[in-house]
Amino acid sequence: MKLMIQLLGQRWVLSCLLFINLIGTIYGYWWYKGQLAETPSHFLIFVPDSPTASLFFVFVIIAFLLGTNWPLIEALAIVTLFKYGIWAVVMNVLVLQVSGELHWTGYMLIASHFAMAVQGVLYAPYYRLQWWHLIIAGIWTLHNDVIDYVFGMMPRYEMLSDYTSQIGYFTFWLSIISLFITYWFCIRKNSYKTNFI
Repeated sequence: MKLMIQLLGQRWVLSCLLFINLIGTIYGYWWYKGQLAETPSHFLIFVPDSPTASLFFVFVIIAFLLGTNWPLIEALAIVTLFKYGIWAVVMNVLVLQVSGELHWTGYMLIASHFAMAVQGVLYAPYYRLQWWHLIIAGIWTLHNDVIDYVFGMMPRYEMLSDYTSQIGYFTFWLSIISLFITYWFCIRKNSYKTNFI
């Protein structure tokens, strides 16, 4: 495991991930274009959840390539990558269950969002978080849940509209789990840490 983590710290791996995440981020914002066009301006920043999570990670990778850490961005990245990565996987599986079919893009979203969640956690040994970084990430994440499920700005899955309340409840607890995972891998006293080679 340590060898794999050290491999992840190689500049060529980071450069590949930067390119992949940048393309995924651009595609993600494009995917939200219809909803963003109808979103009140004061909610715009809270609507494209997954691409904003991957954008945080783009900045994390840039910092790594510059030989430094941006801990607040790291906290926002790991929390939101895990949360929205798992969230999108579950939503697309639910679409398959409810409708009995899933377009190929749904399978692509399952794979790419699962990879989002995994990459956020895999890089945890390189993060340098403190409690206040986690607290700010928690405020951002839980506030986003309120915007999504109180003000109706959640990502649109029309075939799941009858389950909005249950999805909102699930999303809240997924936020809590994401914060706990961040604590466990990044802040806990005995969490594994390493430096770039």
